[in-house]
Amino acid sequence: MTKKLYYESAYIREWETRVTRKMEREDGAYVALEETAFYPHGGGQPCDLGWIDAIPVLDVVQEEGEILHKVERFPEKEAVNCRLDWDRRFDHMQHHSGQHLLSAMCLEVCQAETLSFHLGQDYATIDVARADLPQHELMMLELEVNDQIYLNRKVTSYFVSRERAAELPLVKQPKVTEDIRIVEIEGIEYNACGGTHVSATGEIGMIKLLRAEKQKGHTRLYFKCGYRALREFNAGMDILGSLSARFNTGKEDILDRIAKWDQEQKQLQAELNAVKAENDAYLAEKLLANRQGSLIQHVFADKPLKDMQNLAAKLAEQADVILLFSSNSEHKVLLVRGEGDGLACGAFFKQHLADYRGKGGGSDKMAQAGFANAEDAMAFYHFAAQSLSGRV
Repeated sequence: MTKKLYYESAYIREWETRVTRKMEREDGAYVALEETAFYPHGGGQPCDLGWIDAIPVLDVVQEEGEILHKVERFPEKEAVNCRLDWDRRFDHMQHHSGQHLLSAMCLEVCQAETLSFHLGQDYATIDVARADLPQHELMMLELEVNDQIYLNRKVTSYFVSRERAAELPLVKQPKVTEDIRIVEIEGIEYNACGGTHVSATGEIGMIKLLRAEKQKGHTRLYFKCGYRALREFNAGMDILGSLSARFNTGKEDILDRIAKWDQEQKQLQAELNAVKAENDAYLAEKLLANRQGSLIQHVFADKPLKDMQNLAAKLAEQADVILLFSSNSEHKVLLVRGEGDGLACGAFFKQHLADYRGKGGGSDKMAQAGFANAEDAMAFYHFAAQSLSGRV
């Protein structure tokens, strides 16, 4: 059994101990220590990381009461110095305590019990037993939970017997029957939990609800605490500042300015589409007039694939033709046929593309392919033109 220092104090950052066991496994090297402050995976909380004699700790797991530390290599000495990645540990403490507080307030304010908790690298989530949480309830919940942070309520943890646990107003009765660890937020809740926590709610810093989404009949709340919440705010302010500078307006007027810009863009796009349609109509007439047999072929300098597809579709509607287009700027080749022709465009591409290092495919009526460079694209285009030119 490993002595678990993180239960004596979540604030132990560095300690001296001894290696009791070394194991070489398929996924790497593991060591066990007489005592450890490295918290293993469990209860929705990720493991701690850090160093054992300056050797990085890559993972921490618990097996039958023993804590195993995955390391880059085995320590050379039996007596070792251990040090936590404190920023990671404190982030976990803020979020785990924040989750307890958020869940307690969610039950009180929204009558929604927490079903699960997940702490990821980017954000934390809880799933609660409500099909929907309207915005006004979320705003009220966020205010209430942050009020409890500002009150700086004491957070304590201790072990109790099964009998004592049964007497406490626990959120949920634990599955274990002995050495039951209780995390108590003064005046708020008692919770059976094995994770690491702050000593008072003020250390959580703040809790920011990011969004809520429906999840299999329940609601998933995304949130950040403490320093993560601060970084989220700073990132948002950077974006807001950039938008303010981009649109040359104050932050309070950005939404109105973006709405106006969006309307301007829609008008410009409508005008551009009209010009494209007019140009395509003229180009279609020219291509139809200059066709050789049923094949119409053309190389465009910079026409996007989507525009080539639109033009080809219009031509295929006007005449029973085969369209072979290429775009120099995108290194793309397009093949389209009319209704009356029996050419299988997709099969033709599949049969020959590999010879020209192209990737693509399609249906009987339309196929497209992309190439790494203009030389390969043009080589395939000329091959296809020569192969198809004999069709009547």
